[in-house]
Amino acid sequence: MKTSKILLAVIALSVIGAVTFSSCRKSKAFRKEDGQTSADSRTAQGENDAAISDINDVVSNQPLLHGRTNGTSNSNGIMGNICGLTVDTNGAYMGTINLHFNGTTCNNRTREGDIRLTILDYASGKRWKDAGCVMKVEYFLYKVTRASDGKSVRLEGIQYLTNVSGGTWFDLLFLGQPNLVSTVTGENLAVNFDNSSTAVYNINRKFTYTWANNILTCTGEGIGSADGLSNLENYGTTRDGDPFTSQVITPVVWNTTCGAWAPIQGEVDIKVDSKDFKLNCLFGVNQTGNAITVGSNSCPYGWKVSWKYKNKTNTKVLGYW
Repeated sequence: MKTSKILLAVIALSVIGAVTFSSCRKSKAFRKEDGQTSADSRTAQGENDAAISDINDVVSNQPLLHGRTNGTSNSNGIMGNICGLTVDTNGAYMGTINLHFNGTTCNNRTREGDIRLTILDYASGKRWKDAGCVMKVEYFLYKVTRASDGKSVRLEGIQYLTNVSGGTWFDLLFLGQPNLVSTVTGENLAVNFDNSSTAVYNINRKFTYTWANNILTCTGEGIGSADGLSNLENYGTTRDGDPFTSQVITPVVWNTTCGAWAPIQGEVDIKVDSKDFKLNCLFGVNQTGNAITVGSNSCPYGWKVSWKYKNKTNTKVLGYW
């Protein structure tokens, strides 16, 4: 009997110790949190959005890929010159072109590397203006460096861009089409950061583009699913190898006034498997963390990320620039 009591006491102490250790570990993770996962995801998706926008811009001005019967191919987009870009159109007659970025710095961003675009089923008559047309997007050492602090992100892998609504930016800007809808999907996009660490992202987004008062506005929604969650704009593994999800709570909106990397509104929840709290990200805030007035001429400073554990909440404001 005495031995049994001692054994029970040891087990009880072990359980208490394990619970205490686990609680301390979780509390330490909360205190050490700095919002880096949200910064990584935002940076990669902002630059991905910018690349997708340039792709739309260029393809809309490539008659062989667009499906127009007139016009000549060049390196300009429908909206004008794209900084540091040259376009190799040698394969355009087969539905393929290559975008090369030469390292020129514009708008605080230096871009280098290549993006190859291929219209699927081109030989069967598919053109980018057609609803349901799919374009294969391949990133080859596509690197963007922020000139202000030298931080960089490099994308390598494959995505698929689908024209859901039909029409192109040419129709949106010049022919009065009210909006354009497209999706971008892809698995295992390698995202390399400036400290040589690598995340793996599965970006699944729906874009709705509108044009008014000479401003292009993009509204991004999450269309991915994983771990029982829907409305995911992104999921995969962080730069530390931890599984994560990024769920859209309210659509993320950006415009050409501020740039794809600087959303003016939107909200997402990021959950890292190894942490017992979510990172709630509110985009389009000023330096004090308050949401800017949508429609104002000024651009937001950045976004506010908040996380809560038990009865404690921490908040950090991160800048886009």
